[in-house]
Amino acid sequence: MNYTSFIVKIVKEPEQSFFQNNTVVTEMLVKFIPTRKKNLNIKDTFQISIWENSSYETIKYYQLYDYIVIEGYISLRPSFLSSGQTSQTDKQIEISVFKHYPFLLI
Repeated sequence: MNYTSFIVKIVKEPEQSFFQNNTVVTEMLVKFIPTRKKNLNIKDTFQISIWENSSYETIKYYQLYDYIVIEGYISLRPSFLSSGQTSQTDKQIEISVFKHYPFLLI
């Protein structure tokens, strides 16, 4: 089971995209809240995708540096190198968010 919840900080402005079948998605880069012990081997930033009606709420209410609680499904995607090729060894975390709540709005 890969359903999870996190408290994260928005570190890149939310970007909204529309598909041909009128499906809307908001994508943004978020960061884990720092822990007391910093483990340098863990990447603390990752991409989240918020779909449909929740996508509109995200654009309307949340902005850069807000803290939010997210619930959703984790998936691993291949990392893209600066040359546009995919890396077979590194994986990038992406979470498809189904629920989100404000935690600390700046």
